[in-house]
Amino acid sequence: MNIEGSHHQFKHPSKIGKVTVKHPCKDIPKGTLRSIYKQAGWL
Repeated sequence: MNIEGSHHQFKHPSKIGKVTVKHPCKDIPKGTLRSIYKQAGWL
């Protein structure tokens, strides 16, 4: 995980690419969270 300012970047251990999430100002909308989970291979 990398942190740049208020953004956190997560990398899947076996997939290419990163997921960037703004944190912690607001709750993440359900649709955005679902998209993050799909990109991470958790769904």
